[in-house]
Amino acid sequence: MTSPIDIEGGGTPAAVGDGPEPAEKNAEAKSLEGRSPGQLMWLRFKRDRTGVICALVVIGYFLIAALAPVIAKLYGKNPYTLYGQDPEYATDNPVLDDFGLPLGYFGGVTGDHWFGVEPQFGRDVFTMLLYGMRTSLFMALGVTTLLMLTGVLVGLVGGYFGGRTDYFLGRFTDFFLSFPQQLFFIAFMPVVTSFFVDPRDETPTYFRALAILIVLWLLGWMGMARLVRSTVLSLREREFVEAAKVAGASPWRIISKEILPNVVSPILIQFTYLLPSTILSIAFLSFAGVGFVEPTPDWGRMFATGAKVAEQDPAFMFFPGVALVIFVLCFNLLGDSVRDALDPKSGR
Repeated sequence: MTSPIDIEGGGTPAAVGDGPEPAEKNAEAKSLEGRSPGQLMWLRFKRDRTGVICALVVIGYFLIAALAPVIAKLYGKNPYTLYGQDPEYATDNPVLDDFGLPLGYFGGVTGDHWFGVEPQFGRDVFTMLLYGMRTSLFMALGVTTLLMLTGVLVGLVGGYFGGRTDYFLGRFTDFFLSFPQQLFFIAFMPVVTSFFVDPRDETPTYFRALAILIVLWLLGWMGMARLVRSTVLSLREREFVEAAKVAGASPWRIISKEILPNVVSPILIQFTYLLPSTILSIAFLSFAGVGFVEPTPDWGRMFATGAKVAEQDPAFMFFPGVALVIFVLCFNLLGDSVRDALDPKSGR
């Protein structure tokens, strides 16, 4: 005989509460059916507010850097005019005192000079920062792209073919890893420029940029190569690679169609960590006096100037320092968000 409790359903209260959860999971699973890995990654990334905000900040930096000449024209200043020494400007609107220090508060911040002026010369800090971001960001983007291409190529070839190819590429990588990077950054720059420019002549800015690119490229691709090689070593023994070999696919087709798509995730994650590191390396070269020099605006050169006048005008380093910290922090957080979106199991 059936009890009244069983008829009313009161004996199974837990089942009533747990009912909607499987339905929600099934609905979510159905909504994800037929989506590509890239679409799934984008859906996961959009849910990460920190990653989205950081991505917007990074995009904003690149847009500001790209539009630096337009912004400077609308602003009415440029990073090359010596507003503290130009007779036409200094007579009507003096920005420096008799000691060469900015007039006013916080480095000479006024309605005409939003971030103040540079001590001794009176150059506008706001436009110096705009053009300094432009120099550093696009230089770092070019260097990082070269590092990624070289490291991926070396890692793919060595990891897939193995044997003597992997051995010689491994020793070649070890040779470059033996160089102390910071020391050779400083030592190689004068050597590279002296091959093509007479020491008595002034080195053109475009050639300094090319020399920085070459030095950072030669001494920075090894980490990516090792990362890609280790990933390829684990992939080349997988069933889908063996099936492609049995089907008669060429090594190039196996690498490009089977292996490379499976190493995109670590490559993309490494890129988000490598670019801010490259910006710091470029700034370090200019700070050490072997990168960009006067009058080229650059983050590192601004820090070098700020270090010299830190006691007299500590505000000069404030705006470049805050801008650099925000960019590096946001790009690193963006890298964490991209990693979590590509691999949900590694989520924070």
